[in-house]
Amino acid sequence: MKVESSSLAEHLIKVSLDGRLDIDGARAVEDRFAFLTTTSFTNVIVDLSAVSFLASIGIRMLMTSARGQHGRGGKLVLAGAQPLVKKVLVTAGIDQLIPIFDDVESARASLAAA
Repeated sequence: MKVESSSLAEHLIKVSLDGRLDIDGARAVEDRFAFLTTTSFTNVIVDLSAVSFLASIGIRMLMTSARGQHGRGGKLVLAGAQPLVKKVLVTAGIDQLIPIFDDVESARASLAAA
């Protein structure tokens, strides 16, 4: 599992995850992901387009970061999930708690409009 970040605008970053977000994958990126997504006020787009598998520990990681960012006044959204990953998110009800967008541009436009 890999994690990369890039700044898209002031107070807006994209965090890209790549690989399987299972127990091993989550352990490999959890600290860096938490640092990128919760340590300062910003809006975060988590790009899931390269995530091939999502387990409950990965959902926990995403939820924890979304709560942390919300507590700082920012927002975390998900973008680009592959069909299987999106199905897991929707089935678990995560789409009711964290907005999910088809792609990064849609997520960016929504955050800019907010």
